[in-house]
Amino acid sequence: MDGLQALWAFALAALVALASTPVAARLSRRFGALDLPKERSLHDRPIPRLGGPAILVAVIAGGAPFLWPGTWQTQAIAIGAIGITVVGAVDDAFDLKPILKLVGQAAAAAVPVLAGVWVGHFTLPLIGAVDLSPPVGMALTLVGIVFVMNMVNFSDGADGLAAGVCAIAAITFAVIAVSLDRDGAGVLAAATAGAAAGFLWHNFHPAKIFMGDSGSNLLGLLLACVAIQGVLKTAAVVALAFPLVIMAVPILDTGFVVAKRIKYRRPVYGADSWHFHHRFANIGFSQRRTVLYLYGWTLSLAALALALRFVPYSDGHGDFDPGWTGVLIAFGTVAVAASFYLVYVLEILKFRRFRERQLRRSAAADGGHPDEHEIEEEIAREVETGEFKALARE
Repeated sequence: MDGLQALWAFALAALVALASTPVAARLSRRFGALDLPKERSLHDRPIPRLGGPAILVAVIAGGAPFLWPGTWQTQAIAIGAIGITVVGAVDDAFDLKPILKLVGQAAAAAVPVLAGVWVGHFTLPLIGAVDLSPPVGMALTLVGIVFVMNMVNFSDGADGLAAGVCAIAAITFAVIAVSLDRDGAGVLAAATAGAAAGFLWHNFHPAKIFMGDSGSNLLGLLLACVAIQGVLKTAAVVALAFPLVIMAVPILDTGFVVAKRIKYRRPVYGADSWHFHHRFANIGFSQRRTVLYLYGWTLSLAALALALRFVPYSDGHGDFDPGWTGVLIAFGTVAVAASFYLVYVLEILKFRRFRERQLRRSAAADGGHPDEHEIEEEIAREVETGEFKALARE
């Protein structure tokens, strides 16, 4: 019955998001909350960017029939969600300074944390239970929620990318949470997935509206709270692995970009073209192809997370079933292969091949003879810095 409630929450939220998103687009135009094309942008016309309120309304409409009035923790998540949507909407309209956005994110995250949505203990394989004191657990949880909000925000750079990845992640969290008897978290995750999916109808390329900071921060907060309430607070041995695997794509993207910014002494909040979707665009991928590839990568990791939950590879006492362990290894192999293919082959090898051809043609067009050593040095510099011109597809 609880699984059925989650399905209804998903369907209702999807329908509400489908209907309310065009309204949000009209309001966005009226208030001038438009995303204007920039040098690093993948779009070429002003796009409304106030999609967050539509997602919020959809989540509330999908979850309220099954969660209201709910626990104080559920109400606190709702308050935090409303708060971060308001902060994000103000940023979408007026471009807040990074420090003000960070303060707003921390304040919104603090509401559910103070209500008890924080991780006090978790289980590590081969180590066992790890207990955290309230101050430490609450502080780490608040930092984690803010990190997830920014992670989703950073990944929102191509039409439909953040909405689709969040929908996949939320569906996976919903299935796992319901299976662990975390019904409230499962319903909230399902409503989040439905809202993201309904919004995606209008956000997929060519996008009619962007979710903006109001939407990306909202989805980040909801996914973080769902992960805490539905997964991390359980006694499952692999509970800590679930969020890391499910959210691996935006985690890797954010980690890569932040590391690059730190390395080159650039502001962490500064804009650049080092994200996965930018790098795919630079080797000639269309937005649709880029997003679909990243969806596939996310799905392979979500399948691995579900396999960790449902494949009976162990009896819980250290004894492994050879057959089921082989099945789990197969899921892991697919996820690793997808990761290797996208990060290494598409990002490096294919770029090298395209760039070598382009530089040779450029040298020939100028009447000179291609210098292979100079070409190799130039490609090495571009791969290292991520700074290169868009390439034409062949």
